[in-house]
Amino acid sequence: MLDAPRFHLPNASTRLSRIKTALLFAAVLLAVLLPASNIQAQTAAPAAQADRTAELKSRLQQLNHDVATRGVLSFPGSPDKLLTGYAYGEFFDWDLYFENIYLSYYGISRFDFTNLDVFLKRQQPDGFISRTLGITYPKPNQMFKPFLAQLAVLGSQQRGGYEWLCAEDYDHLRRYIDRWFLYDADHNGLPTWNSSDASGMDNQLSRSGDLDSNFDEGVDLACYLVRELQAMAIIAQKLGKPHGQKQFLDRAANLSKRINDVFWDEKEGFYFDRDERTGKMIRVKTVAGFIPLWAGVAPPDRARRLVNEHLLNSHEFWLKYPVATYARTEGDFYQGTLKGECNWRGSAWIPTNYMIFHGLVRYGFDKAAQELAQRTQQLALEQNAVTREYYNSETGQGYGMNPFWGWSSLAYLMPLEYDLHYDPTDLTSAIQPIAKDHLGISFPVSGDH
Repeated sequence: MLDAPRFHLPNASTRLSRIKTALLFAAVLLAVLLPASNIQAQTAAPAAQADRTAELKSRLQQLNHDVATRGVLSFPGSPDKLLTGYAYGEFFDWDLYFENIYLSYYGISRFDFTNLDVFLKRQQPDGFISRTLGITYPKPNQMFKPFLAQLAVLGSQQRGGYEWLCAEDYDHLRRYIDRWFLYDADHNGLPTWNSSDASGMDNQLSRSGDLDSNFDEGVDLACYLVRELQAMAIIAQKLGKPHGQKQFLDRAANLSKRINDVFWDEKEGFYFDRDERTGKMIRVKTVAGFIPLWAGVAPPDRARRLVNEHLLNSHEFWLKYPVATYARTEGDFYQGTLKGECNWRGSAWIPTNYMIFHGLVRYGFDKAAQELAQRTQQLALEQNAVTREYYNSETGQGYGMNPFWGWSSLAYLMPLEYDLHYDPTDLTSAIQPIAKDHLGISFPVSGDH
């Protein structure tokens, strides 16, 4: 080549040969210069994903074994077994809804009906239904949180019909909802929580007070009632009660307006509870302020402020393992447990993560929703050897029941729900056995109805 004329143009064959040689040389040079770690990362990614999937399946199989052998219990006077996530055998209100969402991943719906039947049969003449069955934690003054009609819809969607909700059951549910609206001493249309304990956020005393306080008009309570009224409208429509359907939809719309008129603070960009005694906002930033996202009652501009200014704020709620149940800026914020209490003043709890996750999807915050789903699964699956009741939102350490097989189970399937664009809390959607269909995992209890 050194003797070739300086300006001689090679023919096409020669040019192609030179190009091939140059590309081969570049590939060899790249292989020499490229850090081995980069090459290993590319080949390790599929292997790591396979390992995570295997770990997820193993965890779910152990979890399902715990549910089947320790969480399905006999109850006095009931011919059917009931479901609970608690080793001490108590049956709680909103836990039941989320526990049954988890079982719906496997096509299991029986406990939507068995547990609901026992609670409805214990209703008092004025419509009151206690939030527990009183085995170990009797709550004679605390109402079942507004999830019963939603539970009935969840079961009916899987059973394929609403006929089982006979006139008696429909009337039970109607009177139960009416009873909730009697916890409204100032008659402004916004019921109050009995206490922080009754709200389910057990130790948020600065927000909801101690037992039998009855002053906190909770934004979360109002949002649950909006969804409960919408669920009752669906039930009424399915049972051929158009007048009842319209009444429930009108009540839901009116309550949604009240939520935005009363609880929203424009300056702060946050939904605060209201103190019925004083008429003033309870200025404690808790995870309850994000429930309007799940209920779909927040206008889009308010949703943006709520998410961008507060939820995704690393100084408030978006800690390493979000979502903190108390803003990091609150004076009584703390992690973990002091005396074995269920701590809602900073710890991350899966059911609130789950509701917020679906609220983010509803309002189009897809990136934040995906990240929340992934971090929640990581919290439960990678940071802890077994499922726990709640978690440190800064370190990931689990607390409470050990092991736990209740509502924290939802953490494991949140990324799959995101990938499938699936929301079993959507009152109008079909319920899908996604764990069975997409992971090939069955639940160790025969039958599903």
